Amino acid sequence: MTGPAATKVDFYLLGAPDARARLVLACRVAEKAFDQGLRIAVRTAGPAQTAELDDLMWTFSDRSFLPHGVWPAEPEFAAATPVLIASGALPESHRDVLINLGDDLPADAGSYARVCEVIAGDEHSKRRARARWRGYRDAGLEPGAHNV
Repeated sequence: MTGPAATKVDFYLLGAPDARARLVLACRVAEKAFDQGLRIAVRTAGPAQTAELDDLMWTFSDRSFLPHGVWPAEPEFAAATPVLIASGALPESHRDVLINLGDDLPADAGSYARVCEVIAGDEHSKRRARARWRGYRDAGLEPGAHNV
């Protein structure tokens, strides 16, 4: 990881083991960042989760529209789209906020200004999150935790 002093890491811990609630929270975090004019990358655990999150971003809120797309995409589309979702590497253009839904520590986490980890309340998710927490600490970052 590069630039660890500049990267802020936050873990958002759900009380319930609800996978859908986790995705809705990821949408809300993305919406908050979008409202601040930031460019957001959402890293998923795989193509199925990418598709589920893509669908959910259209419907999770009745009051707003969250412009998003799935990466890879045409360069013009990606440049005009504030939120990109992918299970693999995300473009350099979206480095304000990374929302990590993957089970592992993103290799490029230090290239983002902020990393948000959204954690479900089941033991498997918590165990994987603890490993990522240690990985961030080992990289010189000081993660914060928030119960949701």
